[in-house]
Amino acid sequence: MLSYRHSFHAGNFADVLKHIVQVEILDYLGQKDKVFDYIDTHSGAGLFNLKSEHATKLGEYLNGIAKLNESDFPELREYFRAIKVHNDNKQLQFYPGSPLIAQHFLRNEDKAWLYELHPTDFELLSENVRQTRRVRVKQGDGFEGLLSVVPPISRRGFVLIDPPYEIKSDYDKVFKVVAKAHKKFPTGTYAIWYPVVDRHRIEKLEKSFQNSAIKDIVRFELGLSADTTERGMTSSGMIVINPPWTLKAKMEKLLPKLVQAIDENRSAFYKCDTWVPE
Repeated sequence: MLSYRHSFHAGNFADVLKHIVQVEILDYLGQKDKVFDYIDTHSGAGLFNLKSEHATKLGEYLNGIAKLNESDFPELREYFRAIKVHNDNKQLQFYPGSPLIAQHFLRNEDKAWLYELHPTDFELLSENVRQTRRVRVKQGDGFEGLLSVVPPISRRGFVLIDPPYEIKSDYDKVFKVVAKAHKKFPTGTYAIWYPVVDRHRIEKLEKSFQNSAIKDIVRFELGLSADTTERGMTSSGMIVINPPWTLKAKMEKLLPKLVQAIDENRSAFYKCDTWVPE
């Protein structure tokens, strides 16, 4: 299925959490001289106009990035810098997706592998990303792409997995692909985004990871409201394998502030826990 378009949801609370985690990992990897590879399995279009018809139809960014005042979050300096690169003035109009956020942090010697299956978003991604011999944009299945490039020559890498979960089997597929990739490249950092539409599926995913041979797994979740059986996403999270040693401590302090910033109805919440220890 290829009906999902992230342009309707860009900059929402789920993007905020996902991209904050992404920035923290990229910034950490860049602090060492050794090169690394960035692999984005579901890249999307790369850049989104928050004033477009798609973005304003649902207006999800209004309860996401629009809620954050930069002066209140000095610890997110690098995240805001990655956003301001794409906005000429103080007004927020464009929000970068994960590929352009990554490109902001990649050094000349680092490599990026960007995959997108949707034909329209692939064309937009190709236009929005500065392609070089070190930044590859490919139209295709990102899960297959991931398994074809790990382990990277650099032996240092960050894999971002952000599927739309259009079909229920995607949850099981995510685990199976990550397990295969981790077996080939056990030292890489993997960040897996998930939506909470049915909590049971996340609990099943958690058990799958806990029963696997994969170690050092943490989870961060940000929610707007309690779980429900009704249709729609109530919260979303990031599962991180081999996280930077600084990440969990920072998120423990940051998540309560994010909840306070987006909590309109006093129903927002967060989770910050270890699924599997080192």
